[in-house]
Amino acid sequence: MEKREHVPVRRIVLVALFGIAFGFVESSVVVYLRALYYPDGFTFPLRIMRDDHIAVELLREAATIIMLAAIGAVAGRKGWQRFGYFLLAFGAWDIFYYIWLKLVLNWPLSLGDWDVLFLIPLPWIGPVISAAAIALLMTVCGVDIIIRISQQRRFSPTLLSWIMAILATASILYSFMSDTNATLRGSSPRAYRYELLIAGLLLYIVGYVLAIRTSGSRQLAK
Repeated sequence: MEKREHVPVRRIVLVALFGIAFGFVESSVVVYLRALYYPDGFTFPLRIMRDDHIAVELLREAATIIMLAAIGAVAGRKGWQRFGYFLLAFGAWDIFYYIWLKLVLNWPLSLGDWDVLFLIPLPWIGPVISAAAIALLMTVCGVDIIIRISQQRRFSPTLLSWIMAILATASILYSFMSDTNATLRGSSPRAYRYELLIAGLLLYIVGYVLAIRTSGSRQLAK
């Protein structure tokens, strides 16, 4: 029987610290943007940004994903383990982004407050709790994948798991991007489709559990 490797606690902590620090960098940018566009406090309807500022924001968000993917690629040693570190970095970054905003701006006032979550390919909007729930799930699954791979256990999602993950992603993205009047035309947002978020999260969880069950405790060959 192959000897299992130790859980890479130090590397997990360092990647989490990267995400936490990166969350502060992200929140600091938002502090300045809100001072510029929302001096009386952030609220909907959204104010239309200048074209050059939008261009910079789009590039900044693309760079953010590249940096999170890069830290995953550097920290991990194998394909799925790299993805696990990416999920961990992303989850820590997103969770602490809101923690830092709360500490600096005392915002959000509640988890139900609306926010602009992302801009690519269309602006994403939704309540803070939606982003927090997804980030928490990413963090938990990321750490679990890292540990499984470090212990030489397989992680082999089945076709059904992939289908469920795709459906989950579509459901959640639609909940964020379907209200184009609010994001592109400056209207007040419609009521958030929580049922789409819940359906997506459940699909992710069930698909992940199925992937673990089908992978079993089989060990990887070196």
